[in-house]
Amino acid sequence: MAVNSHKSPSVFLQVPTGVTNTGNASHIVKMSFSDVMTKIQMAEKTSDAEKMYTYKGVLYPRLMCPEENLKAVETMEAREDDIMLVAYPKCGFNWMVGVLNKIMAEAGVQKIETESKVAPLIEFFGPDKLKIVNEAPSPRFMGTHLHPDNIPASFYEKKTKMLVIFRNPKDTLVSYFHFSNNNPVLPSGQSFDSYFSQFMSGDVGWGSYFDHAVAWDKKMDDPNVMIVTYEALKQNLTEGVRQISTFFGFKLTEDQIQQVSGQSTFNAMKQSSADTHGNLGNIFFRKGVVGDWKNNFTPEQSREMDEVFNKRLAGTRLGAKLNYQQYCQ
Repeated sequence: MAVNSHKSPSVFLQVPTGVTNTGNASHIVKMSFSDVMTKIQMAEKTSDAEKMYTYKGVLYPRLMCPEENLKAVETMEAREDDIMLVAYPKCGFNWMVGVLNKIMAEAGVQKIETESKVAPLIEFFGPDKLKIVNEAPSPRFMGTHLHPDNIPASFYEKKTKMLVIFRNPKDTLVSYFHFSNNNPVLPSGQSFDSYFSQFMSGDVGWGSYFDHAVAWDKKMDDPNVMIVTYEALKQNLTEGVRQISTFFGFKLTEDQIQQVSGQSTFNAMKQSSADTHGNLGNIFFRKGVVGDWKNNFTPEQSREMDEVFNKRLAGTRLGAKLNYQQYCQ
């Protein structure tokens, strides 16, 4: 994969840490360009079979979150004022990073820069990086794809606020398929049929979508957890920005809310992705449409997904929030 050496391509980038800003701004230390290039070069020499490994029964990408990272994260110390963004892969995580960055900038918590704004996935940083994070001043903005039961216990003990974004499972599968086939650190060259089977069995990075969803459904009464859906945000981003700002305690004026939502549509993020993500922008921001699964699923695959959804999530509050009948049938 060609990478523009004049950009800082954010394969998986930021961890907030104390650097140059003053006041109560959140701070960010970035994975350097050379670090990114090293990972890509390693991926080119790594077979697809070696790119994934299992840790405590869940698959993870070896190059980005080796076992030492996952072990180190388990004892990470959270803070009450941490800002945590959580999502199963390809549910709108990078989009929400941009939205949260703009909200925090308007609230005076973070400065907007021209460099990448991809949030830190805590599982991508080993013991040395996590030591920097632990010493960083507040507030810290971080993120994760980890299953809720695998998020460090301190985040629940400290009652850290977590924004969780979910997307309908059919579009998530399609987006994850394309992402995997175009990301050098993940296995590629798979057929859609093959990937469909792996996704449905949970044999993909970070495990089963449905396991994540069922676990988060159990936390919907937690006042420190806010679950939003990709589809609802696409339909009314302004209301989403308003609710997210309130949840984190950011007091924005109506004009600020309108400004953030206007600048944060998926299309706006995609157009600016050359600045925020370098040549990898098209990998992170592909289509962003609702219903693309119809261009990929066979009728049999659609029925199989329907059966699993009905078995695992029908009748749950998160299942209702996903509005499966409208978006997946």
